[in-house]
Amino acid sequence: MRIRRTFAAVIATAALAGLGLAGAATTATAATAATTQAAPSSVTPSECKQGGGTADLSNNVCKGGMYDGQAVD
Repeated sequence: MRIRRTFAAVIATAALAGLGLAGAATTATAATAATTQAAPSSVTPSECKQGGGTADLSNNVCKGGMYDGQAVD
């Protein structure tokens, strides 16, 4: 009788752990899909500045920040 209870507890724990992992994987996938965005092909000088960079207008490129290396129009 004791073995059955122990076995049932182990099975229940494994089932709950499996559901938790599947739920966490689904949540992580959804979060990644929601936050992944393509970088724009060009940014305005103000967008470059808001992203933490400096617009180099002599070379038309954003230097630093999240738009580093992007063309500035």
